Amino acid sequence: MTSAGKRILADSLNLYQSCFDQTWQDDTPLQKLRFVVLDCETTGLDARRHRIISIGAIAVSRCEIDLSDGFEALLRVRFNTAATLVHGITRDETRTGLDETAALAGLLPYIRDGVIVGHHIGHDLAMINAALERQANICLRNRHLDTGELLLLLQNDGAFADRSAPIDLSLDGLCALFGIVPYDRHTAPGDAFLTAQVFLRLLRLAVRHGRRTLARLSERLP
Repeated sequence: MTSAGKRILADSLNLYQSCFDQTWQDDTPLQKLRFVVLDCETTGLDARRHRIISIGAIAVSRCEIDLSDGFEALLRVRFNTAATLVHGITRDETRTGLDETAALAGLLPYIRDGVIVGHHIGHDLAMINAALERQANICLRNRHLDTGELLLLLQNDGAFADRSAPIDLSLDGLCALFGIVPYDRHTAPGDAFLTAQVFLRLLRLAVRHGRRTLARLSERLP
């Protein structure tokens, strides 16, 4: 990391950390929250060995998708892996991409203290945290929600009582469940936008079943 890169990342870290001085409380209504729906495409599934290739994110504010509040980054990678067959991004296509430091320096002030949302979000968080540990020895502090887990929580509430068949919990399955056309799949921005559309449907169901605050939305199944 260059000295200039270190300074830029340090400034971004300071801004990011300051957002948590006063942040969302458990009783914050859903309408007042800023959710950041996020997806990463990576060279593989091992957060220690593999790297992020691209990041896409879109905000949900006032329980609506905010198209003016988004983030995209393409990162340079050193070699192609089997994952290239899924996301289609080759090493050559990333030659003009950002290095890991610059990508994180842009991502952190974008995320701020937003509640991170994703489909199988654990993988994305693990990849971002591994990158942050390499570059700055920190991890994300944000609260997070997984759309698959949220669907199961609402199913336990009776939200899908009229369905007899099991629900396919893949992103394609949730798009089919809610009638969302799976456009631009397996790209970070595309999957983030699809997940945001799924999340909006889940938010509406959550409100109908009395889950109107951050704490109630974040509950885990017993």
